[in-house]
Amino acid sequence: MNDDMTRGRSPNRRRVVQMLGAGAAASVLLPRLSWASDPAKAAASRPNIVMIVLDDVGFSDIGAYGSEIKTPNIDALASGGLRYNRFNTCAICSPTRAGLMTARNPQTVHMEDLPGKGEAPSFSEANAVSGELPLNAQTVAQALQSAGYATHALGKWHLCPMYKDARERNLQSWPLQRGFDTFYGFLSGHTDQYHPDLVKDNEELPKPDAPDYHLSVDLVDRAIATMEQESEDKPKFLYLAFGAAHAPYQVPKSYIDAYQGAYDKGWDAVRQARYERQKQMGVIPSDTKLPAREAGDAAWDSLDQQHQRVFARFMETYAGFMTHTDEQIGRLIDALKASGQFDNTLIVLITDNGAASEGGANGGFRTAYADKTSVAEMDQALDEAGSASTYMLYPRPWAYAGDTPFRRYKLWPFAGGVQTPMIVSWPEQIADRGAVRPDYVNVIDIAPTFLEVAGTQFAANIDGVEQIPIAGQSILGTFFSPNAATREVQFFELRGNRAIRQGKWRAVAMHKIGEDFLDDPWQLFDTEADFSESTDLSKDYPQKLEELKALWWSEAKKYTDPQLIKPIDFLYQLNGFGDAFEPVGD
Repeated sequence: MNDDMTRGRSPNRRRVVQMLGAGAAASVLLPRLSWASDPAKAAASRPNIVMIVLDDVGFSDIGAYGSEIKTPNIDALASGGLRYNRFNTCAICSPTRAGLMTARNPQTVHMEDLPGKGEAPSFSEANAVSGELPLNAQTVAQALQSAGYATHALGKWHLCPMYKDARERNLQSWPLQRGFDTFYGFLSGHTDQYHPDLVKDNEELPKPDAPDYHLSVDLVDRAIATMEQESEDKPKFLYLAFGAAHAPYQVPKSYIDAYQGAYDKGWDAVRQARYERQKQMGVIPSDTKLPAREAGDAAWDSLDQQHQRVFARFMETYAGFMTHTDEQIGRLIDALKASGQFDNTLIVLITDNGAASEGGANGGFRTAYADKTSVAEMDQALDEAGSASTYMLYPRPWAYAGDTPFRRYKLWPFAGGVQTPMIVSWPEQIADRGAVRPDYVNVIDIAPTFLEVAGTQFAANIDGVEQIPIAGQSILGTFFSPNAATREVQFFELRGNRAIRQGKWRAVAMHKIGEDFLDDPWQLFDTEADFSESTDLSKDYPQKLEELKALWWSEAKKYTDPQLIKPIDFLYQLNGFGDAFEPVGD
């Protein structure tokens, strides 16, 4: 870690200046962000920042990334801004959100996995996955709050433990204690869209019972009201984290019916069509290979008519849920435009991991996970799809279509688990509108970017308490140049499965419970020549693989206590592929 990153500064601007030359940098960057060096202009000029997070949405599930799903409002953000096609998450919700909030790897901030539940361990116990962000890990909300921003969080949090009889301890990790002025949303990994478990600030609320209530609508109503509030000339940071499109897929029937018949052709045909569309749009390289269907996923043509009918309805429901969510985002954008705030609002939209794989072969109908409802019973109840009586999660092969053109899905170290859409909109600043940025970006790089835009940075010391060094770096230069330097190295670990990237090379290891980590089989990919990670080159470049394996251990030791790099046995179940285990996720 270099000195700039240790102090919480971004080395990216310096590299952009060096790359462009002093004169070019002065004309391209500095006048655009004049408030960074002129505090007198800060209050009037600093942009609002809106961070939108979608849940369990795959790389190809948005129209701007090749989907047939109608997402015109998100697509408009992309056409007026930038699309990134090498943005990486942490493959599951809580670690990704921890990286987003802290600019640190989740292994560094006790969020290697999902937050703890049940009986609380003692305060003296070291627990890498307790779900309690360290108090000396300043969040982006705390940093922006200190810099004069009004900070507001809406929607899914999932960054706190849910220990029984430990309210005061749990509260330490709630949004208001981590830098937000206000919070309205839910604390866990998922909730009913019609009758959600809601919290306002630090108090739990009764479940809504209005007949026309929907959580996504409620969240955006409040987002619009928040952005329209006068706030003593303070710029605003709005964190808007939808429950969509995580299970349960709950949405008014009209949205589902709008897709009637659209998925009768099945996941194989949908995946192929998305792949062709992605190449035509330029969102993936034209020479990208489409990997074969995963061995544990059935061919659509192998299913009988009943299974096809039921499984098509799952995807119609998911697509309707996505379109409904897009409609809500459109309402927020329209409100920002109507109030004159849109042009100087930086909006970043991401999804937190690849498409959800936990539904298994048949999906979940009454409950998302481990549902015992038979396909025949589902078939008799298809008219209930999307209603309050269902808690739907589609069968896993739809996730493999959602992650086109990659292998695997959420929870996995392959690109299908970690590589997701990222869209950046900032009309007043971004000139290269509609461009696809191939820059490698990790979720831990977003917060430093926000702080650089706001003219501030993470603190190295707060009230005499030394802060954990950040690992992220600003990507602001990529807003203005297609050649700006971004990170070279990033490691990954989730439940024993591992990956490491250095430049164009990426190595992935799958781990079996109970076996020595040193015996794990590794695969090697040249991501420059092979965007979809379709071809294992480990036997062709054994020395390069050994270098990357050594680099993984070096990075892991830098950012993680080696004693805590262990799989969480109780979260695992056999995944059906025979080469690894897949955890039950939230």
